[in-house]
Amino acid sequence: MNKIVALLCGTIFGIGLVISEMINPLKVLGFLNIFRDWDPSLAFVMIGALIVSTPIFHFFKNKNKPLFSSIFSIPINKEIDKKLIIGAVFFGSGWGLIGLCPGPAITSIALLNTSSVIFVVFMFIGFYLGSKVN
Repeated sequence: MNKIVALLCGTIFGIGLVISEMINPLKVLGFLNIFRDWDPSLAFVMIGALIVSTPIFHFFKNKNKPLFSSIFSIPINKEIDKKLIIGAVFFGSGWGLIGLCPGPAITSIALLNTSSVIFVVFMFIGFYLGSKVN
């Protein structure tokens, strides 16, 4: 059941990314470019996501366990360290320069977007290399 729910949630998420055009790097870069031809439409996507997720989050946060798991997976490390800052800089730089982050890049592979395929290949190479750094 967990895998079916995960597949359903991932499919809904992917459809939302396509409908909101977050898989279009030009749309994302237009949102990030606040000094020239700013496109605020993705802000509405984010606001819509918050409107849907916030009440659900507050409803489930006081439960003993999630619906489809035995425990909540809540990070215990709350420390802001060098690895977190470096990772955030790389993530933000990649998103700002290319206009893709992992979710939309993986989603746009279904559209056979060559740039996204190259991005995802190098993303996984980065994951591998990052796992080797202590």
